[in-house]
Amino acid sequence: MSEFELFDRNKLDIKPLSERVHDIDISENIPVDPKHKCECDKQSGDYDELARDIINAKNSGSTVLMMYGAHVIRKGCSLYMIELMRRGLITHFATNGAGSIHDFEFALIGQTCESVAKYISEGQFGLWKETGYLNDAINAGDKEGLGFGEAVGKYIWENDFPNKEQSVLAMGYHLHVPCTVHVGIGNDIVNEHPNYDPAAAGSTSYKDFLIYTKSIEKLEHGVFLNFGSAVTGPEVYLKALAMARNVAKQEGREIYDITTAVFDLQPIKEDTGIEPDKTNPYYYFRPWKTILLRTVADGGKSFYFCGDHKDTVKTLGDILITMDEV
Repeated sequence: MSEFELFDRNKLDIKPLSERVHDIDISENIPVDPKHKCECDKQSGDYDELARDIINAKNSGSTVLMMYGAHVIRKGCSLYMIELMRRGLITHFATNGAGSIHDFEFALIGQTCESVAKYISEGQFGLWKETGYLNDAINAGDKEGLGFGEAVGKYIWENDFPNKEQSVLAMGYHLHVPCTVHVGIGNDIVNEHPNYDPAAAGSTSYKDFLIYTKSIEKLEHGVFLNFGSAVTGPEVYLKALAMARNVAKQEGREIYDITTAVFDLQPIKEDTGIEPDKTNPYYYFRPWKTILLRTVADGGKSFYFCGDHKDTVKTLGDILITMDEV
């Protein structure tokens, strides 16, 4: 037993979501409409080239994996992601813990996102009863041997949440497409709740890491997309690719013909095909070093797109849907 005193979670005052002021409503989700073009710089045709690589990956049975941060869900991109899932244009979705929470809340109540400034001042940030149901989903999923994303998706789908068909995780469960969640302890609001079981969360999320790595094994001639995940996205990808290449090498295979793309808000004006110097703050921007350079150095290629996710997801989605229908 530890010699140090532990915080007693049972003393927490956990309020119902009906008392929370929500910043985002599910009505803001962007409808799939390739005919209505958004204002997004197509950057010299790079979107078209990336889309062609995704179509080719689909036709060759290679992995197309989309890693995304929580803001992608908050920006209303779920319907486009689900449409790409239905069409087999994205074969695996992966996110962090916050991405799963926003997805869960949207599915349950059609609203998400609280004011950190308001609720941290009140000592109420993250302490909402219904959000904690996500922990129940993980605990049940762990007993069934499921991964984190599958457990949450199953819970949403089988409990018939009102907006389940707008949930990436639930539709992944329904359509049998892997949607994995990669968490850290202490990162997410559900970690605050008394029903949070770190063993269950760790077990299910590590299972997701292995599911993710299995998808990376099929990344030769495939595509890796990273939308707004500055740390989790590149770090999980780096370790999974190392494992997949280790096994491939033993089996006489290669995983080098990879297309990668990073979509972020950072306005990088420099050549992303050259590693920044250590005196450059961008040296510590992991998506640049890891995704755009080091993991494609042996034969792959990469693209960088700067823009709001609601624009970049829609632009890429519209081009892909149009190409897929030809």
